[in-house]
Amino acid sequence: MSILLTLILLLVMFLFTAAAIILVIGPLILLQPNLRTREWYATFTHLLEPADAGIPQEHLWITTNDGLKLDSWFVNQSHQARGTVVYLHGVGDCKIGGIPYAKLFYEQGLNVFLYDSRRHGLSEGKYCTYGYYEKHDVSTVIDYLMTRGDTQIGKIGLFGTSMGAAVALQAAASDDRIAAIVAEASFTNLRTIMVDYQKRIIKLPWHFLRNVAMSQSQAIAKFKAREVSPIESVHKVHKPILFIHGTDDSRIKTDYSKALYDNANEPKELLLVPEGDHTDLLNVGGSEYERRIIAFFRKYLG
Repeated sequence: MSILLTLILLLVMFLFTAAAIILVIGPLILLQPNLRTREWYATFTHLLEPADAGIPQEHLWITTNDGLKLDSWFVNQSHQARGTVVYLHGVGDCKIGGIPYAKLFYEQGLNVFLYDSRRHGLSEGKYCTYGYYEKHDVSTVIDYLMTRGDTQIGKIGLFGTSMGAAVALQAAASDDRIAAIVAEASFTNLRTIMVDYQKRIIKLPWHFLRNVAMSQSQAIAKFKAREVSPIESVHKVHKPILFIHGTDDSRIKTDYSKALYDNANEPKELLLVPEGDHTDLLNVGGSEYERRIIAFFRKYLG
C-alpha cells in the first residue's frame, strides 16, 4: 500500500471517528453542560443565599408553560421599590452567582428576582436550549411578578450574564413589559459560539462537525438552533440596552458584544472592562463598572 493511500485512509478514519465523537459527545456538551452547585460555591464563598449577604429572601417555585418548576428567590424591598431586576445566570451556573448583584441592586432600592434556569441548579428540565425555551420562562417570571399585590414591582429590568445575556436579549424582543436590559458577555448566535467552543474543547474548527452536533441536538431537545440569535433579536428591541464585555474574555469574544451594540437600536450603551475575563467583571470592573450599571437602571427603571 502506498504512503499516499495510507495517509488518505488514516485521514478518513480520523474524520469518521471525530464525527462519531461529535455525534455523541457534542449534543451532551451543548444540551447538558456541567453544572455549578451549592457545594461548588461553598468552597470559596459564604454567600450561598441572599440572607447570607444581609438582604431579605423569599424562596418560591415558578412553573413554566411546559410544566417545569424553576427554583427561585425574590428579594423584596420593605418599602416602595424603584423597580425590579430579574437576574439571569450563565450556562452551567445557578442563581447563587447572582447574590452579589442582588445585594448591589437591593441597596439601590430595587427588588431582585433570581432563579435557576431550566436544567440548571435546583430547577427541573432535561435540556438547555440557550434561549429558545428560556426566553419564554422570563415572561413567565414577569407574569408572576405582576400578580404580587403585596409589593411595588415598578418597571422591570433584566441583568443577564453570558447565556443569561443572550436569553435576556431574546426575551426582550418578544415581551414589551421589559423596560431595560443589561447584557453582559453575550454571544451573537448559537451556531457561531458552537464553532468557538468546538475549537477550544476539541481543537477542530470544521463547520461540518458543528452541523452534525447541532442537527442531533435539535432533534433531541426539539428546538431550532437558528432561532437562538441575539443579534437578530436586538433588531426587534426598542428598549435601552447596556452591553458589557471584558476586553480579555477567554470564552466569548469581545467582538460579539461590539457587533450586538452596532446592530441594536437606540438608546444603547457599550461598556468594555479593561483586562476583564468572562466571569470576573464585578471584581475587575470595580466602582466604575458598578456605577455604570446602577446609573443605567436608575435612568430607565425610575
